[in-house]
Amino acid sequence: MHPTDLKTLQASEYLFKKIGLPESARINSSIILGSGLSAVTAILTSKQEIPFQSIPYFPESTVPGHPGQFVFGKIDDQYICIIQGRLHYYEGHDMQTVTLPVRILAALGTKNLIITNAAGALNEEFHPGDFVLIRDHIGLFLPNPLIDYNKKHLEPRFPDLTDAYSKRLRQIAVNCGEELGLEMKEGIYVGVSGPSYETPSEVALLKSLGADMVGMSTVPEVIVANHLSMNCLGISVITNMAAGLSQSPLHHEEVLTVSNKIQKPIGRFLRMLCRNL
Repeated sequence: MHPTDLKTLQASEYLFKKIGLPESARINSSIILGSGLSAVTAILTSKQEIPFQSIPYFPESTVPGHPGQFVFGKIDDQYICIIQGRLHYYEGHDMQTVTLPVRILAALGTKNLIITNAAGALNEEFHPGDFVLIRDHIGLFLPNPLIDYNKKHLEPRFPDLTDAYSKRLRQIAVNCGEELGLEMKEGIYVGVSGPSYETPSEVALLKSLGADMVGMSTVPEVIVANHLSMNCLGISVITNMAAGLSQSPLHHEEVLTVSNKIQKPIGRFLRMLCRNL
């Protein structure tokens, strides 16, 4: 375990006591669920749910589709943690709060972190309902979550993000997708602050930068996870076409509707993925 700050230490110690893991047990793999994917926790057996607001220093989640709780359970003989919802910068949290869940997962022993999100498609070959493995990201309009923090607590000062989204985990994901008959596309995710959706002109700019999908999360979490030596796999669920690429107005209900429809297949995929990590 890395040296850590007091908030992370107290929150992780609280969770350890609540879930009562055997001393020899470790949570090797964890999953953060994006908007509308909360039912994916059905892949776990022997579940135990711990709401955000009961955890020291943890705020409530305020976004529809994000129930806001840690769910501990098992897939076969592996202990798994699924965070049902996340904290966002646009909710008014600073970056230390947004990334607190990732620091806690590291303190709980997580080596492999699977991060899912709902995203708008910039690439017109993508369609609502597609799963897209994130190959790389572009972070825009977001403060880096390591500003000030890692000079006080952690090294390295300047972490390398060359393999921020692990090539090894992506290959395992592709193999799992093929076995289940799922087409696993790949793309570059651009993270913006939200909460407003992008304008058509902003969408055109993001496309010109080489981005394939856009969303309001993930980038800060992946930076911190890499800083903490975790292997990351990012998966975007395409829930809508970005502004200007569809005649329909954008709204969060559409995001939740599409996410709800694909919960069973992504659940099967995540179960198989965890079994192979």
